[in-house]
Amino acid sequence: MSQEFLRPLSELPVPQNLLGVLTDIDDTLTTEGVVPEHVVAAIARLKDAGLKVVPITGRPVGWSVPFASAWPVDAIVAENGAVALKKNALGVLDKLYQQDDATRSANFARMQQVLAEVESRVPGANRATDSAGRECDIAVDHSEFTQMPQADIEACVAIMKAAGMNATVSSIHINGWFGEHNKLEGARWIARALFDIDLDATLERWIYIGDSTNDQLMFEHMPHSVGVANIARFEPQLKHLPRYVTQAERGDGFVQLADHLLSQQK
Repeated sequence: MSQEFLRPLSELPVPQNLLGVLTDIDDTLTTEGVVPEHVVAAIARLKDAGLKVVPITGRPVGWSVPFASAWPVDAIVAENGAVALKKNALGVLDKLYQQDDATRSANFARMQQVLAEVESRVPGANRATDSAGRECDIAVDHSEFTQMPQADIEACVAIMKAAGMNATVSSIHINGWFGEHNKLEGARWIARALFDIDLDATLERWIYIGDSTNDQLMFEHMPHSVGVANIARFEPQLKHLPRYVTQAERGDGFVQLADHLLSQQK
C-alpha cells in the first residue's frame, strides 16, 4: 500500500482558504443508523466557522427531507448525485434534479423492471426499506437489515450493469441508476448551482469524508480525502483509498475531522 494513502488524520494539512466539507451520510455521519446530537453539533460548528457543508448520499430524496430541514447544512445531494434538497429564502425545501421530468419518468419505469429481476434472480435480494422515497435510483439491502454474501452483492451489481445501469455499493445498499450522475458529478453540480463555484478549479479547498466503495470516486479525485476508521471493512474492494483516516469510526470519526479542521482555522 502506498504511504500516500490512509495516513493519520493528524497529518491532513488544512488549507487556510478552505471552502467546505462534502460528506457521506451512512456510517460516516451515522452510528448504528442514527446521526447523534454531537455529530449535528459538529456540523453546526463547521457552519459557524463559515464553511460550507453538503452531505452527498446514496439515500433517497424522500428519506433525506427531514434531515435537510433539521440539519445546519447548505443542501443534501441524494440518490448518488441525482437530486438535491436545499432551503429557499422562506425556509422551505426546494428540490433540484439533474434530469428532466420525461427522462426521470422513463428511467423510473425501467429501473423497477431491473429491481424485480434482481429480486427474482438473486436469493435473498430485497429492495431497501427506504425504496418508497426513491425517484432516480433503486437500492437493494445488503447490510442494513440483512447480511448478503459478497458473491450475491456482486451478482446484483452484474444484473444492474448488464441492463445498462450504473451500480455502486455503499456500506448498507447496492444502488443502481440510469444517467451520468454520481457522487462526484453531484458535487460538481451542487457547487455550481448553489455557490457558483467550479469544484474542479477549487479541489484543494474542499474536504471529502466517507466510508465505503461508493465513495471511492471522491477519494480518487479529492486531494483532501478522508475515511472514517470503519473504511477498513471495505479496503479489499477499494481501488482508490482515502489519503487520510480518522482514529474513530462513523460519526465520531466525522467529529474528529471537524475538530481537526476547526483547530487550524484562523
